[in-house]
Amino acid sequence: MRVLLLHCHPRAESFSAALRDTARQALEAAGHQVECRDLYAEGFSPALNAAEHRDYLDPSSHPPDVADHVASLQKAEALLLVYPTWWYGPPAMLKGWFDRIWAPGIAFKLGDGAIEPLLTNITRIDVVTTYGSPLWLLWVIGWPDKKLINRGLRRLCARGCRVEWLMLTRMDQRTAPERAAFLAKVKARLSRW
Repeated sequence: MRVLLLHCHPRAESFSAALRDTARQALEAAGHQVECRDLYAEGFSPALNAAEHRDYLDPSSHPPDVADHVASLQKAEALLLVYPTWWYGPPAMLKGWFDRIWAPGIAFKLGDGAIEPLLTNITRIDVVTTYGSPLWLLWVIGWPDKKLINRGLRRLCARGCRVEWLMLTRMDQRTAPERAAFLAKVKARLSRW
């Protein structure tokens, strides 16, 4: 399977980077073709500028600086998102990637009263994330990040697109053995793809 692994964390020595590396190694060992994109390392520009926003609904006007990201998304069969959850959602840079890359003509087509999905090449989306919050608080606030993926992105992919969630809550209070156990869980789960 062709997997687009998208990583979003500003620090190269972060636990998120360890999760990215573990995920990539597990998928490659299982025989998958993995393209890893690191938004911070690439210096991805997440903000829509005025001209881009004005022409957003015109599928022929995608900015050339995102063409390689569009190509990566369109050839992927699976999407793996590795990021920390901050303020109950993905980092701003990752949200900006959705804004700029999952655009009309790429991710969807506007029809008569409906949105037609265009990323039918993607049959699964997996998320590997960490939360500072405890699990109970995520339930209370309604899992905003899960809703974005399950109700937004998934709708633009193949019918029956599978979504899997691997998470570590209370990240700031975790011990080294607990973090190592989560890395092992990620490796084991992704090895079974």
